[in-house]
Formats: sequence, C-alpha cells, structure tokens
Amino acid sequence: MANATVILDGGMGRELQRRGAPFRQPEWSALALSEAPQAVEAVHAAYIQSGANVITSNSYAVVPFHIGEARFAAEGQALAALAGELARRAVDASGQAVRVAGSLPPLFGSYRPDLFEPQRVAELLTPLVQGLSPFVDLWLAETQSSIAEARAIQAGLPKDGKPFWLSFTLKDEDTDDVPRLRSGEPVADAAEAAAQLGVQVLLFNCSQPEVIGDAIDAARQTFARLGVQIEVGAYANAFPPQPKEATANDGLDPLRDDLDPPGYLHWAADWQARGASHLGGCCGIGPEHIAVLAQKLR
Repeated sequence: MANATVILDGGMGRELQRRGAPFRQPEWSALALSEAPQAVEAVHAAYIQSGANVITSNSYAVVPFHIGEARFAAEGQALAALAGELARRAVDASGQAVRVAGSLPPLFGSYRPDLFEPQRVAELLTPLVQGLSPFVDLWLAETQSSIAEARAIQAGLPKDGKPFWLSFTLKDEDTDDVPRLRSGEPVADAAEAAAQLGVQVLLFNCSQPEVIGDAIDAARQTFARLGVQIEVGAYANAFPPQPKEATANDGLDPLRDDLDPPGYLHWAADWQARGASHLGGCCGIGPEHIAVLAQKLR
C-alpha cells in the first residue's frame, strides 16, 4: 500500500497568510492571484519540494462568494487561468512529474448546501473550466457539501478525457453512527453517486480528522458492494469543528495544537491503513505536514 500512496498538497490560504502575502476577507486566497502571484507560485513550489505528487490550483476562491459578482463577471476566467498557469509554472520549474488538479470549488459558498442554485451552475462553472483547462491534468470538485452540486459540476465538465476527482466535506458535529455529508446525506449514497459519475478518486476534505475514517470505510464498502474500482483518499483541516451555520473561510479559526505534523501523521496513517491511497491536507496543513506524510507513508 505505501508504495502506491499518492501524496497531495496542503492548504493554500493559510500558507499564503503565514508567508505574509496579501490576505483578507472576503477575497481569501484569491487576493494573492492579482496582488502577489509570485507568492502563490512559491507555495506550490514548497509543496512540490515537500514531496507532493499532486498540487491543486489556487482557484478555490475565484467565485462570486469571495470576489463579488461584478469582479467575477469581469475577471473570473482570467483569474482562473492565472491560477492554473501558476501551478503549471511551479511544476515545470521543479522538473518533477507532478500533476496539477484544477480546483472546482463550491460555487455558492462552502459548507452551505442550502445556497446551491442549480440554474446558475453553468454561469459560474464555465469561466473556471475555460480558464483552468489549458493548465490542469485533472478536475477536482472539492469541499462539496451535497450530491446535487457534485452531479451538476460533473455535468458541466468538458469531454476532454481528464480524470474527474470528487471530494466531499463531512458533517463534523451532531453526528450519529452514519458518516454524512454536510447536507446530511449518507456517505454511502455519495459513494454510489461517485460511481455513477465515473469518478476516478473519491476524497473527503475540509473536515475534522476524527470523522474521516468512518467515511473512508463507508465509501470502500460501497464500492466493494458495487464491484467498482475507485480510489479513496482524504485531506483534513486543522481547525476545530465548525457549527451548522458556519461558512468555510468566514474567518481565521484557531488551529488545533494536536495537529502538528506528527499529530496529523497519526490520522493519515490510520486512513492509509483503512485503504486510502491519496493523502494530503486542507486548511492549516502546510508543507511541513506534507513532508512528513511523504517521508512516512509513501
């Protein structure tokens, strides 16, 4: 298993902030695209140097929720293209066989399946896809809170032969014995949908490490029942559980002291033991964490 493990990168926004790049709400990580693109490229380079096999474009915040409706309409595609170009540039400079995942974020606000507007998906997704397309090796719909939005994003992708990876965010609090998305839908149902959508890798991200193991188990059990070969992975965040009314990136939450690199490795090793083959980090997980995963789990 260890030889087959793919190491993903870590979070972008907090790493930019930690390095002193321009960073404020509501733009979040998108601010550095226009004001300090060299900082974005430097973060990508740091993850590659730490051992990441896949880096993710800094396009997560290139949506009206973060940059506003007017700016998205005027610059959304150009900002997405820049995000893709910076990631590709970092890979080319490294000389390593690292893939670029094109980040396709929740289009209407993270952690908020109630804000999903199906009639606007094409309007928001198309500029992202067109901007990223020349630079990415695969599509990653990440931090998805509901099956409906995941389906809508997959339906809007070009028929370009690039792999489709799908990552759901999980319910952190008020959980029962059934692992669930933030929409309340069971992970088993999400895994069935992933199989129907032709997903190559199903991941779980931007959630507490504590809830991810059960989700991995549920997904793998579903795929075994369906007789399909779909890889499973995870990249958790490092901040405390987020309440129901929270919106991801609505502020800089304090990071957990127990999720330093050795502490995070403990969880990632457990996910690997459960059969996860793709491991990385989300908010608050930096290059130093990824370096430890690469050294210990690959």
